[in-house]
Amino acid sequence: MAVYPGRGLHGEVVALLGLRIIRGDYPPGSIIDIDGLEPEFGVSKTVVREALRVLGAKGLVDSRPKRGTFVRSRDAWSLLDSDVMRWRREARRDDDRLLADLSELRDAIEPAAARLAAMRRTDDDLVALRSAFDAFAAAGQDIERLVAADLEFHLRLLTATHNELYTRLDVVITHALEARNRIQHHPEARWMDPVPDHQAVLEAIRDGDPDAAERTMRYALRDSDEDLRSGEPPFDSTV
Repeated sequence: MAVYPGRGLHGEVVALLGLRIIRGDYPPGSIIDIDGLEPEFGVSKTVVREALRVLGAKGLVDSRPKRGTFVRSRDAWSLLDSDVMRWRREARRDDDRLLADLSELRDAIEPAAARLAAMRRTDDDLVALRSAFDAFAAAGQDIERLVAADLEFHLRLLTATHNELYTRLDVVITHALEARNRIQHHPEARWMDPVPDHQAVLEAIRDGDPDAAERTMRYALRDSDEDLRSGEPPFDSTV
């Protein structure tokens, strides 16, 4: 699920081909013309092949003798891969349910994670959660600081579950929050103070009250759910 570092020309080719596949420029089953990509991108065939190897590891392409390199069907894609999620967001296909799916998955993950955190949190977990919350509360409407502290708080909550599989779901939380923050902090979006909801979650976890932790987290997700299901503003890769 790790993000591909994407350095230099090699990384650019990976990103361009990945986006093309997700967008449907290369439909499932179609053959990728490696010889044609070499002059198009102005890179060596070695760079193209290495990029395709990376995409193969993400389940997007495969190769067979006499058939060549082809796009795999969607059910083979590594949909929880962070790059695949990012390309799906950039592609903005009308038939893609990524945002709704992220919202539904987050609804399932985070209230349960808050319940576990209230039962299992250690003193160190509480210090980390409090630090993230304090940064969150101090950010005001400084969007960059707010977004960073928000993500840190939710990731620290996953850590406080002391469940290794929950912590591996950080990619889901990261992309859900990034998508939500693009909507909520868009210039035309309404401003709603998120601090009280997060404080209620923190206090429930601090008090070791699993029922309250689950309830307050579910309540805190209500606006995020509405925003994610409504869709993102037009994508801007500079944001």
